[in-house]
Amino acid sequence: MSRLIVVSNRVSIPKARGAAGSQGGLAVALGSALRERRGIWFGWSGNETGTFSGHLDMQKNHGVTTATIDLEQQDVDEYYNGYANRTLWPLFHYRIDLAEYESGFGKGYERVNQRFADSLGPLIEPEDMVWVHDYHLIPLGERLRARGNKNRIGFFLHIPWPPRNLLVALPFHERLVTTMLAYDLIGFQDEESVDSFLGYCRKELQADIGDDGTVTYDGRSVKVAAFPIGLDYEDFLEGGQSGEARQAEQRMRSSSRHRKVIIGVDRLDYSKGLPERFDAIGRYFDTYPERVKETLYVQIAPPSRTDVATYQRIRNTLEQKAGQINGERSEVDTVPIRYVNRGYSRAELFGIYRSAHVGLVTPLRDGMNLVAKEYVAAQDPEDPGVLVLSRFAGAAEQLKDALLINPYSMEETSEAIRTAIDMPLDERKARWEKLNAVIKSANVEKWRANFVEALGA
Repeated sequence: MSRLIVVSNRVSIPKARGAAGSQGGLAVALGSALRERRGIWFGWSGNETGTFSGHLDMQKNHGVTTATIDLEQQDVDEYYNGYANRTLWPLFHYRIDLAEYESGFGKGYERVNQRFADSLGPLIEPEDMVWVHDYHLIPLGERLRARGNKNRIGFFLHIPWPPRNLLVALPFHERLVTTMLAYDLIGFQDEESVDSFLGYCRKELQADIGDDGTVTYDGRSVKVAAFPIGLDYEDFLEGGQSGEARQAEQRMRSSSRHRKVIIGVDRLDYSKGLPERFDAIGRYFDTYPERVKETLYVQIAPPSRTDVATYQRIRNTLEQKAGQINGERSEVDTVPIRYVNRGYSRAELFGIYRSAHVGLVTPLRDGMNLVAKEYVAAQDPEDPGVLVLSRFAGAAEQLKDALLINPYSMEETSEAIRTAIDMPLDERKARWEKLNAVIKSANVEKWRANFVEALGA
């Protein structure tokens, strides 16, 4: 069996399965594959150094070998905070108005990808398979080819791929896409992203597109397909049996005072549609004022990328909206919204999800969104809650028995909340059973196995 080399921007140091504070399903699945195949997980250490040395820090934890490098502060500013998160992230999430195009960002992005290739290349043996992850490292496969690495190299994008008419707003967009065609396999979260990528290659590159999604361009062929990521289902359910999960559930139930709980759990990011969601909650309370005392909306939104101005602005916006909604509708003993700026463990989230009558997952654009799947997996089969899901999340392609909504429409979201709260038990059970069957079968291990199998084919 050939070794597997996993490459990502950051490396998650493996921990024992089920350990307190352990990683999410992605890290567990990749760690499992690396243990099976005696592989290496390569990436940035997260540390900054005065001068780039290329020094490799090799470690072995729980059977997984990791190799990390430090980056200079300029690298982090231009490659990570700059091109990755201020240019590609907003553009790929259809927020062309927020994308920043600075030549220094692009140069830093190219430089760091070259540094990754120069540091990783010597570690790769002739029979190894290489699996590169996400938008930080799009050109890495081409850089490895330039060094002479002829291995099977695959790439998986965890975020959406934008339509052609948005992507062409990116300076040197053709150069970026042609570097991707150095891979042997390109994976996306959903069919919409596959169609957008193939459409770009057909229209802008005049590439030949096969019926099976193979792109042939400049003498090379690359297979393009959707590989929707899933949960580490069994591990998530096991964590839900812990005392930590049960305590979190009990805290929510007792503090909600028998009100219907609506839960939202999102990283604080403009792609998640949080201002629009708060407006929809306000519309729901305006339309059904008698339900203000019967309903509690809990929004958990841990901060992210606090040094980027757009993230600071969204936090200020949400604080103002939450304050306004509560100020107009609160009583001395109740508030309709709890807005929490901190994170919780996966076990605690299980308990919080299980206590909620409605899971509100309304991103404006998302590659997958595993919160939707976690909410479903955490429900009580005898009294399940209802998932309200944006049709613009990648998960919507699989979770068709959720209440699918347009997150830009306050009225549609508000009415979906009412429908979810009023839904009879029989319908809730029927919807949940179908959703849960999909989530259980299309888990993260299956995702990983499908991609690796396709890459090795």
